Amino acid sequence: MKPRRWPLLTVLAFGYAFLYVPILLLIIYSFNESRLVTVWTGFSTKWYVELFRNQQLLDAAWLSVRIAAVNATLAVVLGTLAANALVRHRNFRGRTGLELLLTAPLVMPDVIIGLSLLLLFVAMQQTIGWPDGRGFTTITIAHVTFSMAYVAVVVRARLSQMDRSLEEAAMDLGARPLRVYLTITLPLIAPALLSGWLLAFTLSLDDLVIASFVAGPGSTTLPMVIYSSVRMGVSPQINALATIIVAIVTLAVVIAGISMRAGREAR
Repeated sequence: MKPRRWPLLTVLAFGYAFLYVPILLLIIYSFNESRLVTVWTGFSTKWYVELFRNQQLLDAAWLSVRIAAVNATLAVVLGTLAANALVRHRNFRGRTGLELLLTAPLVMPDVIIGLSLLLLFVAMQQTIGWPDGRGFTTITIAHVTFSMAYVAVVVRARLSQMDRSLEEAAMDLGARPLRVYLTITLPLIAPALLSGWLLAFTLSLDDLVIASFVAGPGSTTLPMVIYSSVRMGVSPQINALATIIVAIVTLAVVIAGISMRAGREAR
């Protein structure tokens, strides 16, 4: 190995250690018998049992998953429509405004977005009586507001690189624009749609600041429950929950990698 590579490898090793060693320690201490998360007293799985008995955490996790799934689906639909408008129709009235609206959530602080949406929902409730309180609906709308911007960026990049000759050939053969889009364009941009969906799902599941503004008393999301628990001290149940999430994400990444590899070998 060349001597000049040692500094680069050292920095790389420290970077990976900084990112993944805390996660590894969290997983190890989720099997700790002691309530103290930094003192190892023996192997035990009792905190996983306690986790599945904690109805507050389970309800918050289920609420967060439902919000994230609905948010990701709506964000993909709206983000794809916006990306198509920007790529396929380069000269239309309001293009600059649309680009500004899609860029703003990417650079706007979460505190500003959350506060502005809170004021909007309060004003709408006082004016038209909807939404009736803050909860699942308001959190979902707030998450779609910023998630669709990320989806639009991903899909727009894929559409701008796509070869349109296949679409033109299909239309020359008599296919209608809608059929061309459904049978040719969508399959070609499917990886971008999937990436956008996963990105929007993750952003929603991970959000704390915006949800704290637009959530009501009976709609506490998982990040909010974890944050309130950590303020009183880290519980081993949080370690167990984090371990389960890491395991699910790892399994999903492995399955996706195997599927992509099988697809490449099939081609």
